[in-house]
Amino acid sequence: MKCTTSIEIALPLERVALLLSDPAHLPMWLRGMEVHEPVSGKHGELGTVSRVVLRSGKQAMELTETVTRREPADLRTLPAGTVVRFEREIEGSGMWNAARERLTEAGPDRTRWESENEYRFRNPLMRLMALLMPGMFRKQQLQHMEDFKAFAEHGTDVRDHGA
Repeated sequence: MKCTTSIEIALPLERVALLLSDPAHLPMWLRGMEVHEPVSGKHGELGTVSRVVLRSGKQAMELTETVTRREPADLRTLPAGTVVRFEREIEGSGMWNAARERLTEAGPDRTRWESENEYRFRNPLMRLMALLMPGMFRKQQLQHMEDFKAFAEHGTDVRDHGA
């Protein structure tokens, strides 16, 4: 199953790319983020494998994330017209997810973030949920993006709101 969502952020491309790629900011906008630690490599770099723990209510999920694309490698000075791409594969118990993030200039001091996610499930129950409720995955994806937008534009931290 694939789903794509997009959002516009009222900040320049370079600033959005730096905020999105900084692991220190993940818990501030990614609900349930408890752990994101490299097992091999350096955070965010191509080929890096990380251990990720997400919590939803009382349930924790441990995942392995592998960075499969990061372009350009240096995000500090982006020439006009640059397209920033972050891609990763995430695996957990009975599931696989490919996340493809694309950042482009949307105007002066505006960035468009497009996120395409592909999900595969080995667990029959999760496969059924994906078939019956595909909107649930899109809704969660958009919630993460909206939380990042609020963090980037206003400094809103999801942890301050009982998330």
